[in-house]
This record gives sequence, C-alpha cells and structure tokens, in this order.
Amino acid sequence: MTQNTVTEQMTQAGQKIEHNSFAIVDNETGEHDYTDAQWQIVRRMIHATADFEFNGLSRFSDDAVEAGLSAILNGAPIVADVEMICVGLSKPRLSHFGVNTHHFISDDDVISLAKAENTTRAVQAMRKAHKAGLLEGSIVAVGNAPTALLEVIRLIKEDNLKPALIVGMPVGFVSAAESKAELETLSNVPWIITHGRKGGSTLVVSAIHALLALAEAQSK
Repeated sequence: MTQNTVTEQMTQAGQKIEHNSFAIVDNETGEHDYTDAQWQIVRRMIHATADFEFNGLSRFSDDAVEAGLSAILNGAPIVADVEMICVGLSKPRLSHFGVNTHHFISDDDVISLAKAENTTRAVQAMRKAHKAGLLEGSIVAVGNAPTALLEVIRLIKEDNLKPALIVGMPVGFVSAAESKAELETLSNVPWIITHGRKGGSTLVVSAIHALLALAEAQSK
C-alpha cells in the first residue's frame, strides 16, 4: 500500500508518535457508527483534543467527505472565520493541492462596517468574502464565531450561495449550538459539524488536515 508523504509528519519520530496516537484512539474508542473516511476525520479530531466525546458529537451530511475531497483536489479556496485556522493549517500540505486560505476578521473595513451597522466582525468578514466571490465553491471553515456561520447560512438561503463544503464547528454558549443545528437542516450544501456547544478552531484544522490526507491517498 502506498503511504502518504505530503500529509505526514516530516520526521520518522513524528510519524511514529502520530501513528501510535491514532492506534490508541482506535483501541480506546472501539466500535463507532462512522464510515472509514469519516472516522479518519473524527479520529484526528479526538487526537487533537484528547476528547472522546467527538465520537458521536461529530456529524456529517451524506456527501460531506466526497465534497471536501473534490474541493481540495480542485484547489478550492478555504475561507475561515478567524486567522487561527489559517495559521494552524499546514502550508506545505495546502500548497501541494494549490489551496489558498482567506480570512478578513481583522480588516479595517470589516471592523468599521461592524461598528456602523451594529453587527459582528465575523458577519462583515463573511459578507466581504461573498462580495469578493470567494465563498462560492469554497470550503467555509468556522471554528470560533457562530455569527459567521449564521451569515453563511443566510447567504445560502437568500442568495443561493453554494459553498463546496462547510466545516461548521463554532464553540461557545451564545448561538454556537443553535447555528450548527440550523446548518444541519440544510440539504443542498455539504457540511461537517460538532453537535452542541463544543467546537473550536483546533477541531476545524484537524478536520481539514484529515481531508487533505484523504485527498492525497485518493490522488495516488
């Protein structure tokens, strides 16, 4: 079996630690209800957080993994709600597929509009990305701001926006669970979510890294 190279740790020692960690997760989890491809994503999320509750909290639309792989293999951009996601993603792995990342949360015009319209920066950042044509056919990655996810959902419903995939995992107490529950009702856009309050940028990064690994394996 051909092994991945681009999406592996750079050293043999790092690879051994990661593989041993995955084996521990597999052993301690036991049976689960995910497909093999979905489990590659959930397992990496558990590995990144040491939280086995994501076995169950992680949910996928039927076509989510396939849509994500197609987007990556076609070099679709990733639009994130916060810079942390863009920083956390491996640049060599993204470059291998020609994937670029974007975030606008700290742009001066985004901040000004958020103040003027009494919205959040996350809302204005997604609106800016939409106006720039970046959301259509992209992977939308939300790990922090529920309002970013709610805005993307609004654009889907009102402007017929069609991202390739939404990785919706905002964390928190105000609208986090609710925004993901609303995304879960959509049938025309693929999504991966963490049910309830738990989430975060670390989980989004780990999910996308798993998709990159699956994409490399598929492209061999």
